[in-house]
Amino acid sequence: MSAETRSVMPPQGIGEYCKREVVITRRERTIRDAARLMRNHHVGDLVVVEEYEGETIPVGMITDRDLVVEVLAEEVGMDEVTVGDVMSAEPALAREEDDLWETLMRMQSWGVRRLPVVDAAGVLQGIITVDDLLELCTEYLHDLVKVVTREQERELARRGAR
Repeated sequence: MSAETRSVMPPQGIGEYCKREVVITRRERTIRDAARLMRNHHVGDLVVVEEYEGETIPVGMITDRDLVVEVLAEEVGMDEVTVGDVMSAEPALAREEDDLWETLMRMQSWGVRRLPVVDAAGVLQGIITVDDLLELCTEYLHDLVKVVTREQERELARRGAR
């Protein structure tokens, strides 16, 4: 008798769950411009990009925390500093095909809460955040609770209500 294994649900990459609308900026923009973009789009980060052969490639990240720690706390003039001066260069990235666990481990090892998501060619496809992953994990945990509840319901039905 041979053992057979099957995947009930094909593994999905993080690209299935990332947000496809990403607020982007360029290195040469001022910090004031970056802050306005964040405020206008209600986001805490911007993906810094460059165009290569018509494709959008992430080259850095700038967060609201970067603005506070690197600019405001240092009392640097908002119009004197560019995004390129403050951004995190060579950002940690998630690939569309990365699974949930790989993505979580990358966030942990880099100490970041947000990852731009790229395709196999390194082209920006979206962004995934800790909040997105918490929501996804919560859905999985909810499904696990349903398993236990359904098992109890089946047992009661099989034995009959006493």
